[in-house]
Amino acid sequence: MFTRILPSRIGRSAIIASTTSNTRPSTYHFETDNKQSLSNIVSGKRHFSKSSSSNMKFVQFKAGSDSSQRLGVLSEDGAKISDISDSFAGDLIQLIRSGTSLDGVKTKLAGAKQVSTSDVSLLAPVTNPQKILCVGLNYRGHCEEQNKPIPKEPMFFSKYASTIVGPFDGVVAHKITEQIDWEVELAVVIGKEAKHVSRANAMDYVFGYTVAQDISARDWQKMRNGGQFLIGKSMDTFCPLGPAVVHKSLVKDPHNLVIKCDVNGVEKQKGNTSELVFRIDDIIERVTQSITLLPGDVILTGTPAGVGMHRSPPEFLKPGDVIDSEIESLGRIKNKVIADQ
Repeated sequence: MFTRILPSRIGRSAIIASTTSNTRPSTYHFETDNKQSLSNIVSGKRHFSKSSSSNMKFVQFKAGSDSSQRLGVLSEDGAKISDISDSFAGDLIQLIRSGTSLDGVKTKLAGAKQVSTSDVSLLAPVTNPQKILCVGLNYRGHCEEQNKPIPKEPMFFSKYASTIVGPFDGVVAHKITEQIDWEVELAVVIGKEAKHVSRANAMDYVFGYTVAQDISARDWQKMRNGGQFLIGKSMDTFCPLGPAVVHKSLVKDPHNLVIKCDVNGVEKQKGNTSELVFRIDDIIERVTQSITLLPGDVILTGTPAGVGMHRSPPEFLKPGDVIDSEIESLGRIKNKVIADQ
């Protein structure tokens, strides 16, 4: 069953861009004119399934007029957030780096102040990781739609942390590109320093999972910048994340999750993480033979078939389009494409 999306305050004003702190990139909030659509996101038929008593779904948020980033844990029904900011500087990466156990987090929750999710603005659940590592051509269907062979080794590339925006923030249609594309992806959040990790124990280094959109400027990725991916993948706002980082203890099998993306209510991608060519443990083993992964680093594991570039005719995003990205057990994010100001 897909999970219920978490509420986020959507501004009543026109589209705005604002910088709220020096610890995270600017967020681009958008107004929705379709109240019914917003209601479906917040409390529609997709909803959080009941989990164990340890409901470790971590969110970062702003509350009211306070511009500071806060850290909290969702209640089982998604209606409340227990604020544990004071213990971890309002930052999930600080919590992960601290090595605090789930029992330790539960102790903090016992005396934590609760706030309603309807009274907060959700931010990306991870901000300023040292690394965002991405894997290309990692779903069989995505290879097939490009008429490319299944790779024998993973293709790695990166995005900058400045691409990260929240689960309901806007994606900027930068003036320098005419080919903006969608790619829903399972994101892995690293839980402890990983160097020379074997595949057998690689999953011990995972903290949790979240939903990502690897937005791509295909003209810059494929035809400009000498064929290098960096600019095409790293334009501001090109990595929406959220709505929560779900602790790995709540995800029975990350390699068997339905993953899908709709654009303007039309299904574009639907697959399953079982289609991954290189699984999470394999990716971590390969990377850590030469690159040390640190707590809070994010791995985007690839996208299933159905991206815009390889449709006939090709389809690209434009201002006003709305991207819905969803992964079973993890939640759903909703991002509107906004004009470059």
